[in-house]
Amino acid sequence: MRSRMDGMWWGAAVEAPDPGALARFYSELLGWPIGHEEPGTAIVAAPGGVFIVFQQADGYRAPTWPPADGDQRPMMHFDFQVGDLDSAVADARALGATLAEHQPQDNVRVLTDPAGHPFCLCLDQDD
Repeated sequence: MRSRMDGMWWGAAVEAPDPGALARFYSELLGWPIGHEEPGTAIVAAPGGVFIVFQQADGYRAPTWPPADGDQRPMMHFDFQVGDLDSAVADARALGATLAEHQPQDNVRVLTDPAGHPFCLCLDQDD
């Protein structure tokens, strides 16, 4: 059966004060190439034709984690499965991520990227 979506790509758009810098952070963290960059927009190309688009946001306010009344709430976040949680956290921190103070699960680490977006590193517990 042919889908109307055949041949199309998909992705998510993330607001950032410096789209190029944030794209470089995720490119280095994940080992995915930057597929396109121009003033105000940078795109990281994930495997399988998925893209993460980083777009310039004037007046950007970083979300807070955990969410708090009256503050900018996270509208979405990325989850990345990893084999070694401690090493993945160390790698992310070396690239400029910050470990969040509030950690709700033992097998997940919440960090914030250089623009303040929360993301999770999730331990792959499948053996």
